[in-house]
Amino acid sequence: MSALPETFAWRGREVRWQRLGAGPDLVFCHGTPWSSALWRPFAESLAATHTTYLWDMPGYGASSKDAAHDVSLDLQGELFADLLAHWDVESPVVVAHDIGGAVALRAHLLHHAPYAALALVDVVALAPWGSPFFRLVHDHADVFAALPARIHEGAVRAYVAGASHAGLAPAALDALVAPWLGDVGQAAFYRQIAQADERYTDEVEPLLPDLDLPVLVVWGEDDTWIPVDRAHRLADVIPGATLRLLPGAGHLVHLDQPAPLAVALTQWLGGLGA
Repeated sequence: MSALPETFAWRGREVRWQRLGAGPDLVFCHGTPWSSALWRPFAESLAATHTTYLWDMPGYGASSKDAAHDVSLDLQGELFADLLAHWDVESPVVVAHDIGGAVALRAHLLHHAPYAALALVDVVALAPWGSPFFRLVHDHADVFAALPARIHEGAVRAYVAGASHAGLAPAALDALVAPWLGDVGQAAFYRQIAQADERYTDEVEPLLPDLDLPVLVVWGEDDTWIPVDRAHRLADVIPGATLRLLPGAGHLVHLDQPAPLAVALTQWLGGLGA
């Protein structure tokens, strides 16, 4: 059985998802080049007190990777709003990482998905974003997509490893790289980067001061993909936002500092009464 046993069909795409536990609704949004697997330990732990939701965006993880389907941030945001409606979830707490932040913000600010609160963890929200490798691939995606499989794998391994400050265990690195191998995975990896566009965050950036809900901004102090200055900028522009910085954590804060991240989220949720 898939780790995400449920399916939501959306415009020809297959979105895999799972619901755990019982209590107030808590939805996790992953980023790139990741999947819901990064959030699974947190969702499983918090399922003791919450109804937690995991899902993979189309083009990622266990969801469909059809080459004919766009995977851009505008579509992902619209899909997320529709997915919440499909779940019949009203005003959940949403926790988002990386491009999951842009997806969650677009769903709320442009598609009017109601949230009770929002946690933004090392998110894509303010330009400029994307590591140097990400921007290089974006500008030459067709060339990279044609790489021999072994060279592609080496490039993805080096790229993924660079997201961690503490260093990744071999098994963790293997698990993060595996979805992007093979013909389908390699094509999907470069397709999602090629379709990344800062105009989708530029559209919502002017709306950030209009956020009227509790917002937590959590950031790894040693994030080289999206440096910590973005955390300060984001917290400054969102009214009443709470900022938590995690020493010793890079962009893969879930793996670099899982306990401090869990504490930050749990304390914040407790303060919400959620």
